Amino acid sequence: MKNILTVSHLDLKIPDRLLFSDLNFSFPKNQLTCITGENGVGKTTLIKHILQDLEHKHEQHVQSTIDRSKIQYVPQLRNIDDDYPLCIRDFVSFGLKKRLLPWNSKKMKTKVEHILAETKLTHIASHPLGHASGGEKQRAYLAQALCADPELLILDEATASLDTDSKNFLLKLLKNIMHENNLTVLFITHDPELIEKYSDYELNLHNQTATLSKKEAVN
Repeated sequence: MKNILTVSHLDLKIPDRLLFSDLNFSFPKNQLTCITGENGVGKTTLIKHILQDLEHKHEQHVQSTIDRSKIQYVPQLRNIDDDYPLCIRDFVSFGLKKRLLPWNSKKMKTKVEHILAETKLTHIASHPLGHASGGEKQRAYLAQALCADPELLILDEATASLDTDSKNFLLKLLKNIMHENNLTVLFITHDPELIEKYSDYELNLHNQTATLSKKEAVN
């Protein structure tokens, strides 16, 4: 199994405490790895630190087989309220690289339509994003990230506010997209059902350390 990102002997401190000590793990390529741990353990902080190190290329403890530009991070919180006027299609297209503002080329438009179809958003693509359901918004965030052609996609608590059906719909969709696009996914979550059903690996953060284990996803 090839790895896409490796962390070696990493210590991570925040002003009031040591979060992690001597972390050593690798994320397997083309797999879905759930990053788990209790609230406050430092899951998001760790991921942001890894991304910052890759951005500045000054940290020898974090190494990746891909460039930082091939990694997309989808945060947990977005400032999208009911009055947000932009339609889903336009919101998704903001993820395109080398975008010819304010217009997209024919090739770019075709790409966006393909990604909207992949994420099951075609039928509501012209609707305002602010009017979308929680599950539809999460698929729009996913679609926008996919427009950047990532090889590694990081989702931070993407299902935290969704009902059970929407959670499973999103994860099934994500697994299909992974296989079709040779995509590696890191999924920060607290949800034991999703971990059991969809993860290939689990990175559990606990007691200032991390344990990576292989899982047997049931779907």
